[in-house]
Amino acid sequence: MMNDLYSIGEMVIDFIPGTEEASYIRKAGGAPANVAIAAAKNDLNASMCCKVGDDNFGHFLMDTLAKYNVEAVCKELCKEAVTTMAFVTLSANGERVFTFARKPGADMMLSEADVREEDIKNSKIIHAGSCSLSAQPEKDATIKAMKLGREFDKLVSFDINYRNIMWNDDAEACVKAVKDVLKYVDLLKLSGEEIDMMGGEKNLPVLMKDYNISVIIETLGSKGAQAFFGDKIIKVPGQRVPAVDATGCGDAFWGAFLSKLRLEGVEKISDLKGEIIKSAMSYGNISGCICVQSKGAIEAIPTRKQIEEFIRKNNLTV
Repeated sequence: MMNDLYSIGEMVIDFIPGTEEASYIRKAGGAPANVAIAAAKNDLNASMCCKVGDDNFGHFLMDTLAKYNVEAVCKELCKEAVTTMAFVTLSANGERVFTFARKPGADMMLSEADVREEDIKNSKIIHAGSCSLSAQPEKDATIKAMKLGREFDKLVSFDINYRNIMWNDDAEACVKAVKDVLKYVDLLKLSGEEIDMMGGEKNLPVLMKDYNISVIIETLGSKGAQAFFGDKIIKVPGQRVPAVDATGCGDAFWGAFLSKLRLEGVEKISDLKGEIIKSAMSYGNISGCICVQSKGAIEAIPTRKQIEEFIRKNNLTV
């Protein structure tokens, strides 16, 4: 089956305290899983290459992927649990606090053999995230997927998401790992801390030139987003919405952004035009804004219908 999106990477499951005692809002985590789900909720065929533990966490993730019709390319559940857990709490000032716990057998991750050439050939966009580069052999699997994507002339999407716990507080190691794969990247997304890590906005044109990146998207939260495309910067404003929590809004943005590209018929870098990028950014930004009105559950990622309704009610042009 031809897939619009093939997503690969580290699996993280967030448990965010709910409104009732001892209850939790669960979010199938890891940007690759959330992006695949966001794309599926925007009417794209999506597949997710993952390997998880044969435990409650792993089953929850697989069930969530199935619920939204995201094909799990690696379906086997490992007896040695590999799912990374993130227990999330909200501090008094509203900031999210992570506590990560890699379970025994966490080295039983994706291998290069899990990435099948036919799956890459049968996909339009290949997506990965930087946390998947933090440990072997998953790093090798991720690089293989991105490299094959480039060889088969697919769009390769990459999301820099620096979680210091994944890198043992070594930002330099994260930057090095990212730079090692940028030569395979067509569409790059980053924000905040990641911008600073990569040398600031002034260095983005240099990265594009040095690594032949076609588009860099910088998400600006409530201020919107901007794209570095060729020799110009494309900006879209934020949308005023009551923010409850920002959990998942970046993944909602990127899933909707990639979805809009495909809905516009973009299959190759040569199909990208400034107006299409601007439209896709607006679409993604609206998706992220809708997402922050809910508290982190995967249901917070909106469907295409919800996005279109938001556009209509607010008389927006996308």
